[in-house]
Amino acid sequence: MTIRNNILFIAALLFSLCANSAVELNKDPLFINLTSNESHRATMAIGFGNNQLLKGHPLVVFLNDKGVLLASAKNSSKFTTQQQLIQDIIKSGGTVYACPSCIKHYGVNEADLIPGVKISNPDLTEAALFADDVRTLSW
Repeated sequence: MTIRNNILFIAALLFSLCANSAVELNKDPLFINLTSNESHRATMAIGFGNNQLLKGHPLVVFLNDKGVLLASAKNSSKFTTQQQLIQDIIKSGGTVYACPSCIKHYGVNEADLIPGVKISNPDLTEAALFADDVRTLSW
């Protein structure tokens, strides 16, 4: 019985090591398309993305339509929480893009964007959206 217990223990140990390795390897990139400037929805999207970034998933947040208003420093009093989360993402190595035609449409100047938010273009968006194993979410 002792030999059998030892074999079962070793098998269980090896299985748990393999299972942990498989979980650690799953670090698929995440692309979040954020079209809203509604406070709760924006906080959910940006907060979820930040949590996944901290778990090791590469993250791109694409601000388009009214989502670009979140990144305007002129709106800092209205979007304090969201802008702090955007800054946290950038500081942690995530990427935040703003749609160029959307900032023009909503009157946001590039100089008004909070530090670290980048103006996107079709090539940047394509590279992020169609990267291998990328997952997408939209708010």
